[in-house]
Amino acid sequence: MERHEGGCLCGAVRYVCDGALRQVVFCHCSQCRKQTGLYYAATSVAKAAVQIDDAAAALRWFAASDFARRGFCGTCGSHLFWDPIGGADLSVLAGSFDDPGALTAGYHICVAGRAGFYDIADGLPQFPQGAPGLAIAGAPG
Repeated sequence: MERHEGGCLCGAVRYVCDGALRQVVFCHCSQCRKQTGLYYAATSVAKAAVQIDDAAAALRWFAASDFARRGFCGTCGSHLFWDPIGGADLSVLAGSFDDPGALTAGYHICVAGRAGFYDIADGLPQFPQGAPGLAIAGAPG
């Protein structure tokens, strides 16, 4: 079984994901842009396969909509998770893994909300809103 470990910048929140990870999805909506400064790059795994070690009680959740909440470290501010309310999977930010090189790039979503100062030129598929079969909050941004 695959095991993937990661955590925040200061180490107050650590996690382990057991099992295969989805391809990385790049979200360009306004919520993701405002939270991260550009766009969200996240994979996904079954919630039951994630163990979060929050010994310092640093993990904080922010409900950005009625659809999902966003998890981050309250100590260093690192963005870690995107959790669709009632969903079976948890999105984990790609850059928070100890070895993000094990991930593969998938596609871009909500490109209609992309900030105008950069182009997406990596050859990956692009969707103006969400992608087929992928749950999102609905507003591209």
